[in-house]
Amino acid sequence: MSLPNYYQDPNVLHVNRVPHHAYFVPFQKGQTPSQLEREQSANFTLLNGNWAFDLYPSPHDLPPDFLTRASSHTIPVPSNWQTQGFDAHQYTNINYPIPFDPPYVPHQNPCGVYQHEIEFEPKPNKRYFLNFEGVDSCLFVYLNGEFVGYGQISHSTNEFEITQQLQHGKNCLVVVVLKWCDGSYLEDQDKFRMSGIFRDVYILEREQNYLQDCFIRYKLSEDLSQARLSVETQFSNQPEEVHFQLFDPQGNLVCEQTSGDFSAEICNVALWNAEDPKLYTLQLSYQNEIIEQKIGFRQIRVENGVLLFNNKPIKFKGVNRHDSDPITGYAISREQALIDLRLMKEHNINAIRTAHYPNSPWFTEMCDQLGFYVIAESDIESHGSSAVYIESPKNSILLNVQNPNKQEAIRQQAVDNFCYFARDPNFNAAILDRTHANVERDKNRTSVIIWSLGNEAGFGENFEAAARWVKERDPSRLTHYEGSIYQHSAHQNDLSNLDLYSEMYPSTERLDEYFADPQNRKPFILCEYAHAMGNSCGDAEDYWQTFQQYAGSCGGFVWEWCDHAPLIPHSEKYGYGGDFGETLHDGNFCMDGLVSQHRIPHTNLLEFKNVNRPVRAELKEGKIWLKNQLDFTNLADYLTVHYAFSENGETVQQGQLLVNCEPNQTACLPLELPAPSEKLQLLTLDYYLKESTPLLTKDHHLGFDQIVLSEKMVKLEVPPRPQAVIFVENITNGWQITNGEYRYRFDKLKGIFTAIEKNGVPIIEQPLDFNIWRAPTDNDRLIREFWQKAGYDKCYTRAYSASLSQDENSVKIVADCGIVATAQSRILTLKVVYHILPSGEIELNVQAKRPTHLPFLPRFGLRFFLNKANYQAEYFGYGERESYVDKHHLAKLGRYQTTAVENHTDYLKPQENGSHFGTHYVKLDNVTITADTPFSFNLSPYTQEELTAKIHSYELVESEHTILCVDYKMSGIGSNSCGPSLKEQYRLNEEHFKWNVKIIL
Repeated sequence: MSLPNYYQDPNVLHVNRVPHHAYFVPFQKGQTPSQLEREQSANFTLLNGNWAFDLYPSPHDLPPDFLTRASSHTIPVPSNWQTQGFDAHQYTNINYPIPFDPPYVPHQNPCGVYQHEIEFEPKPNKRYFLNFEGVDSCLFVYLNGEFVGYGQISHSTNEFEITQQLQHGKNCLVVVVLKWCDGSYLEDQDKFRMSGIFRDVYILEREQNYLQDCFIRYKLSEDLSQARLSVETQFSNQPEEVHFQLFDPQGNLVCEQTSGDFSAEICNVALWNAEDPKLYTLQLSYQNEIIEQKIGFRQIRVENGVLLFNNKPIKFKGVNRHDSDPITGYAISREQALIDLRLMKEHNINAIRTAHYPNSPWFTEMCDQLGFYVIAESDIESHGSSAVYIESPKNSILLNVQNPNKQEAIRQQAVDNFCYFARDPNFNAAILDRTHANVERDKNRTSVIIWSLGNEAGFGENFEAAARWVKERDPSRLTHYEGSIYQHSAHQNDLSNLDLYSEMYPSTERLDEYFADPQNRKPFILCEYAHAMGNSCGDAEDYWQTFQQYAGSCGGFVWEWCDHAPLIPHSEKYGYGGDFGETLHDGNFCMDGLVSQHRIPHTNLLEFKNVNRPVRAELKEGKIWLKNQLDFTNLADYLTVHYAFSENGETVQQGQLLVNCEPNQTACLPLELPAPSEKLQLLTLDYYLKESTPLLTKDHHLGFDQIVLSEKMVKLEVPPRPQAVIFVENITNGWQITNGEYRYRFDKLKGIFTAIEKNGVPIIEQPLDFNIWRAPTDNDRLIREFWQKAGYDKCYTRAYSASLSQDENSVKIVADCGIVATAQSRILTLKVVYHILPSGEIELNVQAKRPTHLPFLPRFGLRFFLNKANYQAEYFGYGERESYVDKHHLAKLGRYQTTAVENHTDYLKPQENGSHFGTHYVKLDNVTITADTPFSFNLSPYTQEELTAKIHSYELVESEHTILCVDYKMSGIGSNSCGPSLKEQYRLNEEHFKWNVKIIL
């Protein structure tokens, strides 16, 4: 027996599958659904557990008796077979992992055979349905030796009626799952490619004439106080009366009715929003079934180019979320999802895009209850078509034109190929089917306010048909599809059924450009931005400022929520692309989450938390004003304000306030500001949750503001030092300077100190050299090539001349230096003046000139190799976590302590980390650094060379020294791993600069 060739036939999407319909689980009358989980329904039989399993190289290798042959292994259901030691993980972003030969897939197509025995006692006059909520990529279902059906769409439910095949007693269920099918061409999402039955499997008991579908619709009055509620019902055989009951959020009966389709006027409606997710309960009962659906009344629409939710403009503070876990793969439980949702709430995230497919059906129910806005996305992506050179359907003009600009012809062809499936008539039915699956299943979910047609699949007639169907089926929600911005060379895009204009990774300047054009009348949404890969999200505040500037900007969705790093087999280590034996992969491009694979927040998430804080403060005309950033909640009902005045980091006054401030309004804080001082004066405002919510506890920290009242440098108190007589001795190629207990060696060929000692003990253990290199971040992946071409990674300091002079107060060394690299032109020209003072301190005055034709510098400063005994560091700057010129809103300016180990921020792909922006001083056991202006510093157990060279954090080898980098400036972080270039104001790109720094020994 062999499998039918359905899996390579786009005309056969499903066989015997129940039509797509709204998600619900029926209970038996007498049960109270609101008080029960679905697993407690008498109509629900969960089949999860250990199933017998065998994996074959190909469906062609299936033995003829595969329906009855005993399996040699077991596998948990749900799971991905790659997480259970079968087959291997593969990560690819764009490229298909198979030859581009639609609708065909390779003959060597791993084929999993699942077997499960079910003890069951079917009842007469009942019908039974077998549900698979998620199977990658397609499945053939057999029960008791009979073929039941075939289905695909990995992330949508496949439901089959099994009433005829189900027997009393033992039943043998066999499910054959293929790794690839023709649907795989539409499932080319940026993720690890995993296979198998990865979501719940269960049997539903239903009535003979069962309620197959229901569509809950309502229309709110202009003032949103009343709703005309209707429920359309569809039975399997003939229409039937249903008893409807509607209960308000407090559980009070609002109305009831017995009819075929329900219709009622609801007065004094309690509205749903993400800040206060009020839900009504609708119960439908007939025969022996009761079905419950939660309803939230809300309205989303576009008016004059502005997205309005409940008549108010809102901003999405969103993330893109994959189903991903390092151990369980795509198989995500409610408990795992709840961890994500709680973390999102804790970090001021209010919206989720289900990237790039429907989540489990209970996930949007959780979003209804817990308060998140959701963009529900169809399981469609064909990004890999843009990476191949083919003739696209309905397009021969471009390829036959002799274009003199070959690069432009290739670029246009790639765009054209991007639209391959969007235009191919053979895939029209599949794209519509996937759209139907997404909309029909979640059409009653309140949190779903936008339908997305899919992701990165170009645009053409197939998506136009999908958008048209969505607007006809559900005009109450908005439609989104970023792929519509791609203009096919032979097709004029019809965008009339898309409500939003969407781009990925635009710069803030692109938003300025969009809103400067009065012809752009659709709200602008960033469906992906601020690529959170490694040390990233340096432009979060800039995007927030731009979103606030334009009413038509409705915010965006950070890419993405979590790192993808499965456990490497037979180890305790986690890996990314290439760590699982793949030859085709995209490396660590999957390590782009706001949280780690273990849900530990990265500093990227902490930055976004404070950027998205619910209230903002500003100093204006001598008063402190608060702006309520919430859309529907008074600040007095939501948070308390804790204030603290400080001088040079020491608190001098503090207290707390309740502030009455309506949504999106401002209020003045009743605080008297101190008189200006010669000290650094700060007002720090911390915001704490007033009362517990379902996900957050009372007094949860929501964010903070820090306002500089008097901007002064914090001077470190240095006790009086003995003034010693300085002696200078000529040595080979330099000088040795002795100053009481201090001794210095200066290399006049290099223009740097090669040794500094105190009482014969080295303070620096390698030469104190100038430093411009940093271990490239993931966001440096593009500029890195230019940095290395210019020699930044292998440069050194040389002197052209050096002179020493001495008076009774100091020794002065003047060195004219260059920073150079083999085979490259000079990178920097430096005039450095060193003053060695009788107290032992060293003052450096640096004047630098940078050739403008070279790329901007990663950093400029000094690198100290210190003894490991330098254990504790105290500093006054932005801490306690890493901070940069464009990524310091997560950090407060203050006094902190750290060690090299504690200061290291671990990224699975090692890179620059742990810097502290805005530092006034840093003090270690035997060296202290101050400067005339705030600087950046980094304390690390690793050299930048080690961080550059290694590709996994667990490969790092600690230096024999503690590494202290003190930087005049460090260039910003940005998000250029998949986004705009680093903004000019965050680059160390000055042609001339000066730096005065003091080393106190």
